[in-house]
Amino acid sequence: MFRVIYSSSATQPFSEQQLDELLEKSRRSNLAADITGMLLYKDGSFMQTLEGPEASVRALVEKIRNDPRHSKFRTLMEGPILERSFGTWSMGFKKIAENTSINLPGYHNSDDFSLMSNQFQQDPHRTLNLLLHFSKEI
Repeated sequence: MFRVIYSSSATQPFSEQQLDELLEKSRRSNLAADITGMLLYKDGSFMQTLEGPEASVRALVEKIRNDPRHSKFRTLMEGPILERSFGTWSMGFKKIAENTSINLPGYHNSDDFSLMSNQFQQDPHRTLNLLLHFSKEI
């Protein structure tokens, strides 16, 4: 098993309908490719983890990286894993409202955080903790 966590900015904010369409398509293709994961969306930015066979995950990451709807793509964490953390979802999803607070130790500006914050690049394990935190709300 292999995991990649990335963040990116949308070139244009996604509407509710666009997010629904993205999720429906992603869930179908992820199921077929044996990929699981979790997607967060906040203020025009994405954070996502993808888990599954390495070749499948890497191929999907490249597809997303080259998608014209994404900019500022950056890989925050990648590598082999012993087991999936999001194995029950072909794609879990949480749209985070503006000014959502998080109660996790070590987060800066917890009342107004950005998915593109440097804190996630400086300490990539924060990304996994954040994704796990919001997965419990689904």
